[in-house]
Amino acid sequence: MTDISRLRRFVSGMTDLADQSDGDEHAMVGGTKFLLTDLISKDDWLPDEYAVEGDTYRQYLLHCDPHQRFSIVSFVWGPGQTTPIHDHTVWGLIGMLRGAETGQRFDVANDGTLVPGQTDLLQPGDVDIVSPALGDIHKVSNAHDDKTSISIHVYGANIGAVDRHVYDPDTGAQKSFISGYSNTTVPNLWDLSGG
Repeated sequence: MTDISRLRRFVSGMTDLADQSDGDEHAMVGGTKFLLTDLISKDDWLPDEYAVEGDTYRQYLLHCDPHQRFSIVSFVWGPGQTTPIHDHTVWGLIGMLRGAETGQRFDVANDGTLVPGQTDLLQPGDVDIVSPALGDIHKVSNAHDDKTSISIHVYGANIGAVDRHVYDPDTGAQKSFISGYSNTTVPNLWDLSGG
């Protein structure tokens, strides 16, 4: 049985942060970065059922705040898998737990087309930030063609229920989508018998 006490502490810390920040994005992003860096500093807490790869990348809900002020997901990338170009419409932090991923950022030109921006490589322990205020459009890929990569994402909403957009790479045209989640159950944070 996996000891999920590290995840439990993270959820408690995020709840305290959300209570104290009263919706201030700057405070939430700064506090979340600190907490997420600690969470991903050890790779011994993620239950196996939230680390399973599939035919496409998977987004497993680990926890959603009852007021939907934040959600925590594990993103599982099979070898060579990639997302379409997409946005989030809310702040988010990505912490690399296993493997590596590349993130290609995009800006929108005056004519609505997409302009490629910086590409970042995330290694275990690294944290990246997305936000409508800082840059919210990107494409993410597993940096490995031969192994699974897993990142832990924290968003400023119930990300599986947020109306977001994918972008046509040639025209910049947007299409709405709601991602949902790959799982129907979440880890039982409150069973203290196993850690």
